[in-house]
Amino acid sequence: MDSDAFLTIKYPAEGFFKDRKSRFIGFAFPVNNEDSVKEIIKKIRKDYYDATHRCYAYVIGKSREIYRSSDDGEQANTAGVQILGQINSRQLTNILLVVVRYYGGVKLGIPGLIHAFRSAATDTLDKSEIITSYEKKQGIIKFQYPQMNSVMNILKEDGVEIIEQKFELDCIINFEVYSSLSAKIEKLLNKTEGVSCKILENGVTEKIV
Repeated sequence: MDSDAFLTIKYPAEGFFKDRKSRFIGFAFPVNNEDSVKEIIKKIRKDYYDATHRCYAYVIGKSREIYRSSDDGEQANTAGVQILGQINSRQLTNILLVVVRYYGGVKLGIPGLIHAFRSAATDTLDKSEIITSYEKKQGIIKFQYPQMNSVMNILKEDGVEIIEQKFELDCIINFEVYSSLSAKIEKLLNKTEGVSCKILENGVTEKIV
């Protein structure tokens, strides 16, 4: 489903750049929400507490609608914006890119800082595995066992994946579906006698027990 597709990275990656004894270490992380970003930034600050600066940028959402950058005390527009620029140049989303700087004792000046943060970000992305992913929604289906075949026939459509299921007299299925198909699948299931389906906009909130 091309309308659900976006570019992101598959795994965390690390890059590096050095200029006049200053070291710039880059870290890329796949993320799905700003809570994940906050947790990673918190850990970076703890793990690299002795670094001079920990600058970053992130983009989230298929339409790349959520984004932010931080210079973390470096001169304005020399760090965070440069990191964000490298993310944007590859049209990536659901990604956090951090560049940690250790000052080497020699000032680099504004052009030098811009070049250093941009280079560290570029090296990190060059070492990342970029993949095509898809925006999906999750849902829950509740039905009685006699409706099993009807439900499973609908879920056979491409773009639907069963995450968890419980088959007893009262059956429950948690599933994931491409966003562009979610309304169609929900409608088909709810039109089936004895079947109740709900698409959960913010992930599965009703777990199978």
